[in-house]
Amino acid sequence: MSLSTDPTDESNARYDLPATFMACLLRGVLGRCPRCGEGKLFRKWLKPVDTCAHCQLDISGQRADDLPAYIGIFVTGHLLAPVIIALVTGFALSAMALLAIVIPLAVVMLIGLLQPSKGGVIALQWWNGMHGFRKERAGEPPA
Repeated sequence: MSLSTDPTDESNARYDLPATFMACLLRGVLGRCPRCGEGKLFRKWLKPVDTCAHCQLDISGQRADDLPAYIGIFVTGHLLAPVIIALVTGFALSAMALLAIVIPLAVVMLIGLLQPSKGGVIALQWWNGMHGFRKERAGEPPA
């Protein structure tokens, strides 16, 4: 699909390209197509759609691999560290009680962060034109 910068061209009126990287990243984190922001990015929990239903962006070439899991581990660890420190210093909990609190909390946080981080990684790849995506910017002619 070719993009035209001509404002009278109907093909470019179907979707609005994100103006900034943060807008693109937000679309991905929210599970929306990074190009148009309208179509769903995922058909199942972690399975992206092959093509956006709204703008026909081919998403099948994305390569998120393990980066979303690393992001989830990093964020979970940094958010749970103060909680663990507070539980250890503020309460007289046994090791088993501490584990009974921290492990389920960590698992829930990791599962909750996987899809948004994968959407963000896919948006990052689209924004930078990586892995089969074409670099597209608002107001610029297509490459």
